Amino acid sequence: LFWVWVVPGSSRTEVAGLHGDALRVRLSSPPERGRANTQLVGVLAQLLGTRVELVGGTRSRRKRVCVSGMSAAAVWATLAQNVT
Repeated sequence: LFWVWVVPGSSRTEVAGLHGDALRVRLSSPPERGRANTQLVGVLAQLLGTRVELVGGTRSRRKRVCVSGMSAAAVWATLAQNVT
């Protein structure tokens, strides 16, 4: 489990480093009808190559994400390689 700070409606989709104790992710999708949430889960699942689930914060920029099948160290190492 980890926190993600989402910036919806950005010009491009990217992992942008940290925002306090959360991973900052910029998404091109708008925050309407769950589009940004869907894109967030898809982007993280593609980067990590495993199952990702949004478990909290569906209507907030600060979201709680659960990653299955990877250690926390492996998750952070993989995400660190993809920071722009």
